[in-house]
Amino acid sequence: MVESISQADQLRHDLLFAVRGLKGQVLNHTSFATGLDWKKQLTKEKKVEVSTDYNQALLKKVIQEMTNCQLCSLSKTRKNLVFGDGNLEAQIVFVGEAPGADEDEQGLPFVGRAGQLLTKIIEAMGLKRKDVYICNILKCRPPGNRNPMPEEISLCEPFLKRQLQAISPKVICALGTFAAHTLLKTDVPITLLRGRFHSYEGIKLMPTYHPAYLLRNPKAKKQVWEDVQMIMKEIQT
Repeated sequence: MVESISQADQLRHDLLFAVRGLKGQVLNHTSFATGLDWKKQLTKEKKVEVSTDYNQALLKKVIQEMTNCQLCSLSKTRKNLVFGDGNLEAQIVFVGEAPGADEDEQGLPFVGRAGQLLTKIIEAMGLKRKDVYICNILKCRPPGNRNPMPEEISLCEPFLKRQLQAISPKVICALGTFAAHTLLKTDVPITLLRGRFHSYEGIKLMPTYHPAYLLRNPKAKKQVWEDVQMIMKEIQT
């Protein structure tokens, strides 16, 4: 594993990510403009190729900074920090809301009932969990599985941003309202956001319903499958 990152490599990576981000902001802005074709495909972008060792070094740096994190009150109630899990060169990253009781206990994302459903969705895509990367907006469980607080999101989001920057996937799948709103900086209902690609820092982002929502509303599985099929088509191009 690479223990350090050269300044030249870091600068190159940051500049590429910044350029993609600026492009993404323009795409997001135009996608909400009146009179535009909502089915218009986003411009093809070249994926930034980053070695596994480089990804590991970047993520290791973030994890080290988060170790014993005391930035918010969740540090007082968590059992384990739930950073993320999966393939560091994944083409798809699933981003959820926050860890639940099972995740807090094991220190791994999406291992409870909702996680089991997410695993089935991934397998239906012809993939395995080891092929993708899974994480959450918050890295610590909110007490009683309550909704994340705005201040908690604002404190944790910079770590998530660097996490996504290190992996540099082709597609991000935002699971649920909090993930979609946090990444897209919008309060548009997820019912209107889902079903089409948006852009996050130059990376295509597909919002869809959270697996926990599907457990309560099984009929919505059809819409999630439609969203997932669009992701599958995208990663195959």
